[in-house]
Formats: sequence, structure tokens, C-alpha cells
Amino acid sequence: MAETKQDPVRNRAVWTQPLLLIGGLATLLVSLSFAISVGAVPVPLSTVWGVFLNKLSPGLIEQGWSQGREAIVWEIRFPRALLAMMVGAGLAMVGASLQAVTRNPLADPHLLGISSGGAFGAILALLHTGLFLGLLTVPLLAFGGALGATVIVLGVSRLADATSADRLVLAGVAVSFIIMSAANVLIFLGDPRATHVVVFWMLGGLGLAQWGQLIYPLVVLALCATWLMSRAGDLNAMTVGDETASTLGIAVARFRLAVFVAGALITGVMVAFSGIIGFVGLMVPHVARMLIGGDYRRVLPASALIGAVFLLWADITARTIMAPEDMPIGIVTGLVGGVFFVWLLGRRKMS
Repeated sequence: MAETKQDPVRNRAVWTQPLLLIGGLATLLVSLSFAISVGAVPVPLSTVWGVFLNKLSPGLIEQGWSQGREAIVWEIRFPRALLAMMVGAGLAMVGASLQAVTRNPLADPHLLGISSGGAFGAILALLHTGLFLGLLTVPLLAFGGALGATVIVLGVSRLADATSADRLVLAGVAVSFIIMSAANVLIFLGDPRATHVVVFWMLGGLGLAQWGQLIYPLVVLALCATWLMSRAGDLNAMTVGDETASTLGIAVARFRLAVFVAGALITGVMVAFSGIIGFVGLMVPHVARMLIGGDYRRVLPASALIGAVFLLWADITARTIMAPEDMPIGIVTGLVGGVFFVWLLGRRKMS
């Protein structure tokens, strides 16, 4: 009888998950279309997809749009929208993974100092070293800064014997403040004519997206996301506790370090191309868990999907709310994220 009672629940889960996936992908496609269509110069959706299809197969559709609109769609808005999707997906997956290995619902790349380290490296490249490695200079130094911040956090936690997840987060907060202070010193010592660009970049922005540079965040996200997905079972075990994970054969310290390094790689590259965008890695995993439960085999892809959609709409808002001015996207994500957590606190109090 118990098995018979569970069948409707199991069947409902079997049907619900594919429907959520299809609905999420459809929402992502609609959001992508809308993000390319709206702006200071509105472009009809038919033109958006006409340009896209013509780029895939020249001459497939008769061109009824101007060269100017084609340039707006293909050279400016399409790479910007794709970068928004990658940054949103990457930061959301990093946040979800860090929340698992630290067992702290407030863990995210910004809180643990990874974003600050990436910002330090990028500011160093933009204001002091110059592009001595070409276009790869900023991403490489941003990743080096993010990885360096991760090493410092782990070193501080070990020095202070802060091996617990909670103390690890506190060490990350302390290191984050120190690194951001150092980054502010770099800004203060830099060329005053260039600091306004860096300040805008520190608040987050996608306006520098170019087709030739999208390959770097795409490759990093694909590799790291694949690895994180392959270790979803281990992430599930880590949410229960280190002792339980150890009994299941997981090398806890080594696995936590590997997740931190993967998070540093994703965050460093994303920060290099988009600046510091807060609250995505903190907020989106909570939304995903509310929708599909706590199994990381579903949480990770759901977080990536929701993060991509969220950042697309945040960018739409940033581009249109003060048009033709381009508001830093970090302002939008910070406002939405703060309101979300106030609502979440009220919801938990009521329950």
C-alpha cells in the first residue's frame, strides 16, 4: 500500500521536471529575443531573428532591414546578451556550489573574496600594467587575483584553525575587505583620467562584450560547469556534513579546495569581462531550491538557467530605465537581491 501511495508522487515528479526544463528554456529564448530587441533603438523581433538566420545561412531570408540595424543586433546586442547569459549562469553555479561545500546559505563568490580578488587583478591590468599580453591580460590577471584570494582565504582559515564551514566564510569576508582596500589603493594611485572607467566596471557592466572575446568565458564555463555537474552527488553529500561526506569516501578538504578553484576560475573570467556583479550567486540558488528541491543534480542546471534569465532581464532594465544612459548592472542586481532577501527573511519568520 505504501508503494501504491508513492506512485502518484513519483509520477508527478517525472512529469514536472521535463515541463520545468522546457518552460525554463522557452523563457530563456524569449528573454534573449527581448534583450536584443529593446534599447535606445528598438528593433522588431522579426528583424532580430532575420539577422541571426542570415548570419547562419547568408541569403536565407530576404534582407528588409538597414545595415545600421543589422550592426546594432549582431555587433552590439547579441554578444552582450550572450555574455549576460554566461555570466549569470556561471555566478549562479558558483554560488550554489560554494553554499554546498561551506554549508552556508549566504556563501557566494563576492562574500568569500573571490570577486574581490578578480577585481584586484583586473584593476591592476587596466590601470598599471597595461595589456602586455594582449586581450588576454585582463582575464588572466583577474583569474590570478581570484585564485590568489582563494589561496589567501584557505591560508587564513588554516592559520586561524578555522576549519569549520562557518569560520571559512568569516575568513572570506575578512579577506574580501582587505583585498578591496588594496584595489581602492590601486584606483587612487592610477591615472585619474582612467579611473572613471574602472569605477563603472567595478559596478558591473556588459557594454564591452565582443564576439572575439566570448570564447574565453564560454570555454571556462563549459569545462567548469561540466566538472561541477559530474560531482553533483558529492555536493549533495557535503550539504549533510563533513563527517557524512568522509564516510562516503569523499576527500573533504581536497574536494572543497577543488570547488573553490573551479569557482575562482569561473568568477575570475566573468569578473574580467563584466565587472563585479553581486547577489546573483547568492540569490539564484535559493530560487532554484525553492522550485525544484535540494538535489544538486537539479539545482546546478536550474541555477544556471535561472541565473542566465535573471541577468538578461537585469541588463534590459539597466539599459532602458535611464535610456540612453547605460546604468551599471550591479545597481539593478543589488537592488533586486536586497529586496529578495528581505522577502525571504519575512517568509521564514512567517513559517
